[in-house]
Formats: sequence, structure tokens, C-alpha cells
Amino acid sequence: MAGVAFDEMTAFAGSATSQADVREAYGQLKAWLDATPVDHFNTRRSQAELLFRRIGITFAVYGDNESTERLIPFDIIPRVITKPEWGFLERGLKQRVTAINMFLKDIYGAQECIKAGIIPADLVYKNAHYRMEMRSFRVPHDLYVHIAGIDIVRTGENDFFVLEDNARIPSGVSYMLENREVMLRLFPDLFSRHRVAPVENYPDALLATLRSLAPVTATRDPTVVLLTPGRYNSAFYEHSFLADKLGVELVEAGDLFTKDDVVYMRTTEGPRRVDVIYRRLDDDFLDPLVFRPDSMLGVPGLMNAYERGSVTLANAVGTGIADDKAVYSYMPEIVKFFTGEEPILHNVPTYRCREKEAFSYVMDNLSELVVKEVNGSGGYGMLVGPHATKREIEEFAKRLRHAPDGFIAQPTLSLSTCPTFVASGVAPRHVDLRPFVLCGADEIRIVPGGLTRVALKEGSLVVNSSQGGGTKDTWVLDA
Repeated sequence: MAGVAFDEMTAFAGSATSQADVREAYGQLKAWLDATPVDHFNTRRSQAELLFRRIGITFAVYGDNESTERLIPFDIIPRVITKPEWGFLERGLKQRVTAINMFLKDIYGAQECIKAGIIPADLVYKNAHYRMEMRSFRVPHDLYVHIAGIDIVRTGENDFFVLEDNARIPSGVSYMLENREVMLRLFPDLFSRHRVAPVENYPDALLATLRSLAPVTATRDPTVVLLTPGRYNSAFYEHSFLADKLGVELVEAGDLFTKDDVVYMRTTEGPRRVDVIYRRLDDDFLDPLVFRPDSMLGVPGLMNAYERGSVTLANAVGTGIADDKAVYSYMPEIVKFFTGEEPILHNVPTYRCREKEAFSYVMDNLSELVVKEVNGSGGYGMLVGPHATKREIEEFAKRLRHAPDGFIAQPTLSLSTCPTFVASGVAPRHVDLRPFVLCGADEIRIVPGGLTRVALKEGSLVVNSSQGGGTKDTWVLDA
């Protein structure tokens, strides 16, 4: 799959030499780029950075001695997706998240997919995110994943692939919303040239989804809260941002307590029953009586209330197994088994290092592959073979030999590129896309767009913010 990258503006590598070289969706944008002086871009980029600093939209980098809080670099040139392209992605995303929910219900219940040989039993039972506490536990409305972030990459005109599934605690939606807000402020003239589908209704869609998940014992006006680990968490800005947009209380463990297997929130007017908890806290820390006893971030008795069905946790406990990259490699079979349909969105071809033949191939071709930890995230713990030194490859090979079950490998994809404003001017840079899928008891909602992440370094394929990547606004044309 490596080779010349597909450019989403020109359909081939490099910059367009004329307007005739430009794909139709980018026609107006290209004309605007050609007519706009570089000084204007520099001014607008500085203004965008100032706006983000005033807003306070930052993220923390754990283990970074130089700075604990950073701005994610923002690119002022939007990415454009056509309405038919989005329609295809939307159908594929709904199918995939539906299958993930059915898979999770099954592995915590009847386990038909294991009995049928769709997925190996040990891959489930030995998984660090598989929670035995959830066995035969019926979650509200049989839904486990209520908020999903599915990472999509593009390699051609009609070639889209799922790179990763984020079904545990996906983040980044605040950047999607703030990117759009900043673009609307800085480039109203550019918006006037396009019919761009709105993303501003995401908080309303999320709140409607969460309210639909309330237990049957809840009142007609269920109480929803957002549970955060606190201000020292790397994504705390997003937690407070979303709570404010949703109009719900942002709570920490000390704000909640349980009584008679019901969760209550402390308020100035006395205890108030809580029906739905949008939790941004890992399973291990949720309830010190069930998981880590040293957790000061969780609520004692929360799991008893959850098991009784008096409160809904979004996402459900135990969804992290769907994030596992070895489990990801079985998703085509999982989709077909549970939906009876061929997958609309395909996986990137994946080698499971736990399998002898695949392991041998990976070891022989490390310089050509991307190798990832099955439980890794954020761009850490991975090897990008074509960009690695000989020493890095040798060191990674030692890790692979020591624990092959902990890794998968994939071809080095030629991720599509989009025009990006960098120090040298406008140039193509590699991108991916994280749409956010909301699964309620009533319907599946997807706001048109998502978080486009961009690798700002020339030639780099690593888009993660923790590894120096940036973000840009994603425009889905509503025509």
C-alpha cells in the first residue's frame, strides 16, 4: 500500500499546477488559496493561536519535563469531504459500531462468536480490558459503546480504511468543535463560498443520546453528569468544555456517593439522584470496592448500582477490549458474523504477531512495516519501519521476540494528503479522520465531519498530537 500518496485536492502527489488539476470539491478552496497573500495566512494563523490560548484549549503530555500543557497546532486550511463520500463513511461507521456493540454483548454473554471460531478464546479471556465482572451482566438497552471515535484513513479516490477503533473513552471532540468556531470567526468569506454541514449540534446530539440511555427507573427528566478524574488529567479541558456545552454537572468522585445501590450527587439543595454518568475515567479507577482499592478517583459502590440497573455508565465497563489492535484484526469477520453483511469499511491489512507465520514475515520485513502494541495508543510504543534507524529496528526486534503476542504489524500506508499551511507556504501533509459516533437507545447519530489530524512534518505519517501532529477543520459539503 506504500507509494505515491493520493492528494485530496489534486488527486495526485504535489501541488496543482492549474485550476484544471483540482478535484471539484476543492475548486473554490483552491481559487481562494491562489488569491490570498501569504501574509494574510500568517496573520490569521497568529490570530487562531491567540484565540486558542484565550480559550485555554490545551492538552497535557505525561512525562514531558519541558511543558505540562501545550496547544495542539491548528492548521487554518480546512479539509473538504463531499456529501457522497460522507454518506459512504456514515453507512460504514453505523455498521461497524453496531457490530462492535453486538460483539461486546456476546463476549460478556453467550459467547457465540468464540464458539463459532470467529475469534480465539484466549484473545478475549487474556485481554487486559476484558472484565470478568461484566460476565452475564445485562447493560441498559444492551448497548456498551455509546460514544465511539473511529479512526479513518484514505489512500485513494474511493479507498477508505479503518485504522483503529476507539470504544473506551474516545477524546478529541472538543477540538472538532473549537476548530469550527475559530474558522467561522477568521474566515467568514471562505464559508460564504461553500455549503458546509454544521457540527455545532454535536452537544445536543450527545445529550439526547445520553438521556435516551437512562434506566427505566429514571424520571422523564433524567439527571446526567460528566465524571472526570480531575484537572490534572490530560483531557480535563475537554471534560469541562463538554459539561458546559451539555449543560450538565462536571463531577469528581467526591461529588458522588451511593446509598441502597443508587448513585446520588451532592448539591447545595441536598442529594440528587444520578441516572446517567458520562465517565471519562478508566475502568480500573471507577470503584475501589471492585477494581483498584487504592483509587481515590472512583465512587465506592458504583458497580453495585450499575449492576442493579439504577444508573447507566457511558461507555459501559469492559468496552476497552474493542480498542485492542489484535481484536481489531478480526473485525471484518466480526462484522459479517453479527450483521450478516459484508463490511462497508475495510480494515488495513494486519499481521498478527501471535501467529507463527505472520511473526516470521514481520521479523523479515520490519524496515517496511508499521508495528504497534495491541494495547498502545497516542502513537507511543510503535515502530514506523521506513522512517526508523537500523538501531531502532534492532531494538524493536528484541521486544517482538520477547512478547510477540503483544504486537500487530501493518503495511506502511500512503495516507492521503491535504493542503496545509506550513513555514514554507501551502504544502501537502498526511491526514487521518476521527468521526464521532453516538449510539443511543433510540438511534445512531453522527455529526457530519470529525477531527482531522495532520502530520505537520514533511513526509511524516504520525498525526498524533502527542507526537507533534496538529488538527484542522473538517468540512462536509452539504450539497
